[in-house]
Amino acid sequence: MTNKAQNSTFKELINLLNSKNIVPKTLEEVDLSLLKTRKKLQIYSGVTENRYYVVIFVIKQKSRFLIKNAKEIAELEIRLEELKNHAYKNKMVVIYSPFCSKAKLFLKTEGWKIIEAKDDTLWYRKP
Repeated sequence: MTNKAQNSTFKELINLLNSKNIVPKTLEEVDLSLLKTRKKLQIYSGVTENRYYVVIFVIKQKSRFLIKNAKEIAELEIRLEELKNHAYKNKMVVIYSPFCSKAKLFLKTEGWKIIEAKDDTLWYRKP
């Protein structure tokens, strides 16, 4: 992904979080090579103003997001917790693809907030 595209995705993400009253004090992109994954996604880790840790997975794919993908995301989050030596209170998935209902249910039961995108505009679905 080009630097310009990364900046626009990051700005879009910040605007979305601000609209949902989740104001990150710090937010940085996580290097996927540290998690030993080759997945095509972006992970952002940071701290909210309330001093809670937040992790955000941004997923852009053409195919449907299945339960297998949801379990992989949960596994990556656990690896990230071990790497950073802290637990995340706020876990979010921003997704730009169709979502399998079983995957959605799995993530919700694990405490994830799901933000789905339709037609390149983000909209929020409560857990």
